[in-house]
Amino acid sequence: MVFSSYIFLFCFLPLALLGYYLLPGSTTPHGKRNFFLLCISYVFYGWSNPWFILLMLTATAINYFCGKVIATASVESTRKTALVVSIVASLSMLGFFKYFMFFQSNVSLVMGLFGAGPVHWLNIVLPVGISFFVFQGLTYTIDIYRRESPPARNFFDFAAFVSLFPHLVAGPILRYNTIESQFRDRTHTLEKFASGILLFILGFAKKIILANTAGQVASAVFAAEGPGVMDAWFGAAAYAFQIYFDFSAYSDMAIGLGRMFGFEIIKNFNAPYLSDSITDFWRRWHISLSTFLRDYLYIPLGGNQKGSRRTYVNLAIVMLLGGLWHGANWTFIVWGAYHGALLAFERWRGKHSVYERFPRPFRIAITFVLVLFSWVLFRADTISEAGRYFAAMFGLMDPQPGSALLAGEIYTQGRLALMLVCGLLAVQPLQAYDWAKEVTWGKVAMVLPLFGLALATMFVEAFNPFLYFQF
Repeated sequence: MVFSSYIFLFCFLPLALLGYYLLPGSTTPHGKRNFFLLCISYVFYGWSNPWFILLMLTATAINYFCGKVIATASVESTRKTALVVSIVASLSMLGFFKYFMFFQSNVSLVMGLFGAGPVHWLNIVLPVGISFFVFQGLTYTIDIYRRESPPARNFFDFAAFVSLFPHLVAGPILRYNTIESQFRDRTHTLEKFASGILLFILGFAKKIILANTAGQVASAVFAAEGPGVMDAWFGAAAYAFQIYFDFSAYSDMAIGLGRMFGFEIIKNFNAPYLSDSITDFWRRWHISLSTFLRDYLYIPLGGNQKGSRRTYVNLAIVMLLGGLWHGANWTFIVWGAYHGALLAFERWRGKHSVYERFPRPFRIAITFVLVLFSWVLFRADTISEAGRYFAAMFGLMDPQPGSALLAGEIYTQGRLALMLVCGLLAVQPLQAYDWAKEVTWGKVAMVLPLFGLALATMFVEAFNPFLYFQF
């Protein structure tokens, strides 16, 4: 189930809110309301495939009981054993469901080099959001082991944390110690509820009006056999806008939904296309993932405490694994290596870009172009496809006859206008997360027509993917 669907907007969400606030005897939110959230979150997650619920329940149970052992055991070896069980079980689950098909296809490729036929052992369906709920389970047991987080008071509170439907399938990645107090006691006010509605509407409009339109342009260009130079750059920019407005919109909607149910969820984006270096970009883009990689991978590897060379190696490892986390494809691995190399280079220069002495607008433009190259890798299905697209961007490929037809498809007045809006919104510093915190009648008057336009667009448009559902 996705937030930008009829079933969610007109059935699931209204019923969930009614049930939550009309629940009898629910004056203490950590009681019946948490259990109600657990139940509706499992309905939300299992809507498309009920079998996924068993997988999430298994991961939840393993991490809960391992956390309980870690918190109560007096012997250090027992604590370490429980932590190892949690890590191995979680990563094995993630590895099997997310990377088995990738492993199988590469074995087939190697076998083909020796004249053997392709292998086909299993056909695995990737559960939606598995990377997010596995990572959240890992942060729970690791933080308890580090004595940075208390254990959950009961299984249902922890299960509600893991499955909380607003952030379940595409983040933000939450750490239990940052939100556990809200499962014990959280406030429900009209101001917070109204702020949540405002932020949800803004995210919904960004997704339907901006991300989907940019996505249609990007899909047309990337599917073309021989786009021209301008077409290729326009398509890459369209994909940059699509992935930003798609993912930040989901985060806005998730945070808005959280506020409707009394939760305050962390901010996940901070105007990333205003970054003036790649280091700055990763402070602003998918903040919860960047923080996770720093705290649970980069620092345990030694961070920058073991010399310059080790620091560069650590950055490379972290970004390679960050790329692999996004998907089982060589394009994601190369994408991670690309960002790792840029981060290592900037670390070598003291976290500064080679263009740091230029005016800030120029630094922002160069950083955006560097990020744009990485998005081509992210969007392409194969390395060779990415290579062909780069060739088109630099005029190394002759435009095919269909490029004229492509130009007529992507350079319509409506799409050009919306791409301009995307560009302007992408470089303004005020984020929806902050703008929606305070609700005024003027803001309400502004967003209601926007919501109506987004709803009308959703009814007539068939193109409505959520990019990060695949991760």
